[in-house]
Amino acid sequence: MPNVLDDADKRLLEILQRDNRLTADELGEQTRLSRSSVQRRLKRFRDEGIIEADISVLSAKAVGRPMTFIVEVELERERTDLLDEFRRSMMELKDVQQCYYVTGHTDFILIVTSTDMAAYEDFSRQVFTDNPNIRRFHSNVVVNRVKVGLQVPV
Repeated sequence: MPNVLDDADKRLLEILQRDNRLTADELGEQTRLSRSSVQRRLKRFRDEGIIEADISVLSAKAVGRPMTFIVEVELERERTDLLDEFRRSMMELKDVQQCYYVTGHTDFILIVTSTDMAAYEDFSRQVFTDNPNIRRFHSNVVVNRVKVGLQVPV
């Protein structure tokens, strides 16, 4: 069952998605809510899983990972245990930023960062080429990030 959000909740969530470092007083000022109302709502959002994480978003380029790849992976067999194993392996790889199990001609879409092409080639050999359950994979090199974000319309 979806969470019920009133207009003030929605305004608060929109602001938080742009800057979650604002104080309860600043948030209250922007949403016309009291500090205690803001604090109660924030606690509820976290308790109900509406806010999944409070994180800092880093520039991959600034930390030495300027290359991004969008990788389509097709598995050889789609048995539940093999799907679960692939999911687990993706969760453990720091190079993999995002992993989606999808419908269509491919089974998974990955967003992968790397220091350079040679490092990505090593990564793809170890993770994809040497894996007997991967039928094929297709890598797309990101030339320019046009839009990147995790903001959800509310």
